[in-house]
Amino acid sequence: MATVVFYVSGHGFGHAARDIEVANALGARRPDTQILVRTSAPRWLFDLTARHTVTVSPSTVDTGVAQRGSLDIDIARTFEDARAFYTDLDRRVSEEAAWLRSVAANLVVSDMPPVAFEAAARAEIPAAALGNFTWDWIYANYDLAAAGLEWLPARIVRAHAAADRAWRLPMHGGFQGFSTIIDVPLVARRSALSPAQARERLGLPGHQPVVLVSFGGFGLEGLPLDRVANDGYLVITTAVDLRSGDETRGPALVWPRGDGVFLVDEHRLYAEGLRYEDLVRAADVVVSKPGYGIISECAANDTALLYTSRGDFIEYDVLVAAMPDLVASGFISNDDLLSGRWRGPLDRLCRAARPPAPRADGAEVVAEAIEALLD
Repeated sequence: MATVVFYVSGHGFGHAARDIEVANALGARRPDTQILVRTSAPRWLFDLTARHTVTVSPSTVDTGVAQRGSLDIDIARTFEDARAFYTDLDRRVSEEAAWLRSVAANLVVSDMPPVAFEAAARAEIPAAALGNFTWDWIYANYDLAAAGLEWLPARIVRAHAAADRAWRLPMHGGFQGFSTIIDVPLVARRSALSPAQARERLGLPGHQPVVLVSFGGFGLEGLPLDRVANDGYLVITTAVDLRSGDETRGPALVWPRGDGVFLVDEHRLYAEGLRYEDLVRAADVVVSKPGYGIISECAANDTALLYTSRGDFIEYDVLVAAMPDLVASGFISNDDLLSGRWRGPLDRLCRAARPPAPRADGAEVVAEAIEALLD
């Protein structure tokens, strides 16, 4: 039995979501594969969405970018976290190498913690990168010299050199230091339902355009969703366990809030055999900040995307430049988003033509490549 270890960045949900898709595809190809995950991402993401058995070993494997909220990056804390982590990287590499030996790992896949590459090399295990950006590229966008961290990108690039290869996803940036780079299609969660089937399974009325509000793990409080609903849209968003502390809501998967907004119980969603991509498929438009995960899911499920700016994050420009070829998309300012002035851009997106569907079989492509390495 082969053992594959995924190192998954805890920055947002997108890294974990796409790695779970690869794990699912690998498990379908080789059911006897043991898949272990090292991550600080929440365990429930794996519990709810992994179809193959995945064992999560909680660990801080990178620091990413610190955020106060979905649209607000904390640069000072980002620097503090990165300094603490990377000045201690050699010790972390030694500990991870020992752990990899203890679990008899055969292959490491990292999305995109640099510690994984050096740890795998020290444990004499092949390692591959998977992702659309690298942390040296992200950090180099900030004033590192002012924080005494001008050495940080080069240290991360040195870690990349320990990897055997990198599977590079679309909408990419960085990738310095990797000796072999292989471009792969989008890894995206795809619904097996039509939009009408998805709405029927969710119990949504069928006579209004559907808007899904999706701001990931940080969420976005205070959005005037009732105002959007008053403009003629059916607005849906997720909550975790709507029934907690309020049994009067009953066992419904979708609960009408009473103001034209519908809340989806995310735990019941999966219990009913549905997945988040079915919500995306049910929607005419998703409202979100740009991120690899939501863009790829909108592209894979033929759903338009209304996006807002997300703070000082260099990936934003790459994502925005790539969007027109992948999804019908439009911009809304933070001010208009927070004040509920959505009707104009939503109306335009509901009428907009969709670009040709891109390839979204990256999970299968990467799983096949993993299988070849294991053989």
